[in-house]
Formats: sequence, structure tokens, C-alpha cells
Amino acid sequence: MEEKLSDSARGFLFYQSDKKLPLIKKAKGIRIWDESGKEYIDACSGAIICNIGHGNERVEKAIREQAQKAFFAYRTQFENEPAVLLAEQLVNHSAPHLNKVFFVSGGSEAVESAIKLSRQYFYSKGQGSRYLFVSRTPSYHGSTLGALALTSYAPLEIPFGPMIQSYPKIPAPYCYRCIYGKAYPRCNIECARALETTILEHGQDNVAAFVVEPIVGASIGALVPPENYFSVVQDICRKYGIHLILDEVMTGFGRTGKLFAYEHWGVEADIVALSKGMASGYYPLGAVMASEHIVDQVLRAGGFAHGHTYAGNPMACAVGLEVFKIIIEEHLSENSAAMGQILKAGLEELAKKYAIIGEVRGKGLLTAIELVKDPDTREPFPAEKNINMLLTDVAAQNGLIIYPRKPINGLSGDHVLIAPPLIINEQEVYEIVGRLDSALKSTVKKI
Repeated sequence: MEEKLSDSARGFLFYQSDKKLPLIKKAKGIRIWDESGKEYIDACSGAIICNIGHGNERVEKAIREQAQKAFFAYRTQFENEPAVLLAEQLVNHSAPHLNKVFFVSGGSEAVESAIKLSRQYFYSKGQGSRYLFVSRTPSYHGSTLGALALTSYAPLEIPFGPMIQSYPKIPAPYCYRCIYGKAYPRCNIECARALETTILEHGQDNVAAFVVEPIVGASIGALVPPENYFSVVQDICRKYGIHLILDEVMTGFGRTGKLFAYEHWGVEADIVALSKGMASGYYPLGAVMASEHIVDQVLRAGGFAHGHTYAGNPMACAVGLEVFKIIIEEHLSENSAAMGQILKAGLEELAKKYAIIGEVRGKGLLTAIELVKDPDTREPFPAEKNINMLLTDVAAQNGLIIYPRKPINGLSGDHVLIAPPLIINEQEVYEIVGRLDSALKSTVKKI
């Protein structure tokens, strides 16, 4: 007999706010049902994580089989087969130079592990002055203190400012709101060239790496860089001997229409951070991939002075291995590319219908709409109106789950991410667009 949860029991748990949320009872495919039986379309894959959708029977089977063997093995005492096999699959399907894998349990851990690996590489080579990591503003790289130091999203930073290492930031390629007041391509991609200026200002012997999302996820909303952005960035990193670290936590595993987003531009990163779609929400899992020469240098100098208890967990890796096979065998990257085109076209039609949509952005099934008060001047709504949350709440009432954020460094502006599971079909895409249409119509009336 299923135990009934009391209201008092539900009051013991807390996360970001005291907002009362529906209780999930079941999830399958792209749909979720709450305790009342109401159905929702998960149009943002949770937190852009459930790439293979909910309730996948192959993953359930992999969990049962691994449960009969071992849930846990500590990395300094045993290797385990799922971890070895998953590492092999990752290497076989990644850029040829990314041939070493370090497992973690999530995105923040992956980013933090990546910067520590980069730092230790330079330290082991006698370049201990290299401790600075350049990132962008706005950006989001995680909530642990190391990853938060790379993040530029004011509401997350302000309370912890005195505790965070100060790292230099350069502008993100936010063409819709260009900080330089220029337009691509006449801008000469000044936002990318700012990396060289920043390196020189802080001293090239003090900079270890540039940390960047290939496509900006939550902080700006599916922001795709100009076509030659990464060629400029890559050249600057090589010129000054600093690492290029890609944060593919959100963009990896088929989300953008390629297995990894760096494939869109042929970027050759030194280190890549992975998570989210890697285990598709079925188990906490992440990884760092790096080139052999970086890892070998660190190991020869005494070993990587870093690790987490759950690193390489057999159950996590068994889940990740099965998820990875599903993504490859069911051609979900290709489906993401095809369905993403249909979704983006649908969002662009909505933009013609609703003046509050200032821009539609994205690649594959990582898309977003930015909401504005005036589409001609691009003036945002007053921050206190929280139009992104209004739309999100109205959409939820209509049975549609979307993901809200504020693109102007978390302080103002409004956008929502639409990023459904990669298993979605054409009819389901149209259903998302239809429900979003209804939500926009109701939202406009409330503004």
C-alpha cells in the first residue's frame, strides 16, 4: 500500500524557495504526471538533462543487472567494468586527442575538476604562477565555489562574493545585446578578441585557461556564437599557451544536433567537462575528458591531487554506458538536429505572432526565446515583473514545463529555454509549440 505524504512532511524539505510544487507520480517519454493525474510535457528535459526521456526500459534493465553485481566500488581499491567500458566508448566517439577520462557525479564537479587538472598541469611543469581562469559574462559553470568563481550570474554570486576567487571575465558573444554596440560581422568579433586583451592585462604567465560553453545554456539562453568565434578563441589560446576548457555539461550528448557541440566548429579543446545528458537524469554522473599529454604530465609528477568518493561509481557508469549506447544506436543526435529545425521554425512563427518575443535562439534541441517589452528597441521588461516566471507558471498551468532565466547577468531581461528530450517526434514538437502559443496568449493578457 502506497504511503500518503502529509503536508507537514512535505514542509521539511527545502531547495531554492518555499514555492509549493506539484508532486510527481510518474514520468514516461517526454511526459510527466503529478499526484492529481495532470499531464505535463517536459519541454526542458528537467534541467536540460533528460536527453533520452523518462522511464527508458533499457536503462531500467541495466540498473537491475548492475544491482546484482555491485552498487559501489572505491576508485583507489578497485576498477569496475562499467567505468572502463564507458571511458572506452567516450574516447572512441570523441575528438581523437581527448583520450583520457576522469569520472565525477555532476556538472559543477566536472568543471571544478577540469580547472584543477589544468592548474596542476602547469604547476607540475614549474609554471606555478598560472592560476587565473578566464571565463565570460554572463555565464554559468556551476554552484560549488570553484565553479561559481567562473560563473557570472549576479544572483548566484552576490551572497558568496567574499568567499569566491576573483577571476577575469570577458563579454559573451551576446549579439542581440552587444556590449560594444556593434553588429556581426562588422564587429570583427571584438568579444572574442577581448580574450587576448585580458590575457595581456593579467600577464600571460598568470593565465592557465579560458573556460567557455560552446553554446551558452541557462545564463543567456541557447546563445549560439558567431561562426568564426571559436577559430579566433582557439588561435589566442594557442598563441599564449593556455588551455581551452569547454563546458559541455549542458550541450553534450546530442543536445545541439551533434554528439558534442564542439563538433559544429571543429574546436580542439584541451579539456572538456561533461554531465547532464551523460546519464540523462537516471543517476548522478559527469566526466572530464582531456588529452593524454596533460594527464600523463600530472600523473608523472605524483598524481592528480583531486577526487570524489563516488568517482567512477559502478552503478552510475552502468547507467551512463546504457544511455550512451541509446544515444548512438537510436541516432538521437541526428533526431535532435532534425526536430530542432522544426521546433525553431515553430518558435519563429510564434515570434511573428507575439511582439514580446524579441529573439529566437538555439541549435538542435537547445532553443530559447527572449522576451522584451519593446521589440524595436529591445528594451527589457522591468526586472520586478519577472515575465519569464509569469510565462513559466502559465505554461505549467497549460501542462508545459519550460525553463526560465534572466539573460542580463541574472538581474534583468527574460528568457525561457525550450529543450525537450531528444526522443521527441514531429507531432510532439507541434504539441509543444501549440501549448506555448496558448501560454503566450494568456501571458500577454496578464502583462
